[in-house]
Amino acid sequence: MKVEALLFGGVAVFFAGAAALYGWWSRDPAGTAALAVAFLMAALVSFFCAVQYRRKGRRPQDRTDAEVADGAGPLEFFPAQSPWPLITALGFAVVCTGVVYGLWLLLIGFGVLARGVLGMVFQYANRGVGQED
Repeated sequence: MKVEALLFGGVAVFFAGAAALYGWWSRDPAGTAALAVAFLMAALVSFFCAVQYRRKGRRPQDRTDAEVADGAGPLEFFPAQSPWPLITALGFAVVCTGVVYGLWLLLIGFGVLARGVLGMVFQYANRGVGQED
């Protein structure tokens, strides 16, 4: 993750410099804002990679002396079938339709969308609690 953090940090520095020069030379607020957003996105990814590197240390992919077996281990948790993505998509569709047809449908859509998102967030909130290795 250290290499990725440095790589995205370099990209962020490039976009920051490009935004500053472009804003100074062109006086165009739209292009400057787009470059500033690109800087912020690259900086966010760089920050995430740096934090993960500090938390978890070097990965087997980062070491030259690592074997293939060093990267093996348990896979992440993959959930079974869930109705919440479908409910979230339905809520988003109703919100978009509500923008066209009226506030009442928009509010109903926000309610369905909020329920779907909260369902996805808290579906596995108790996973691992009370289980022993």
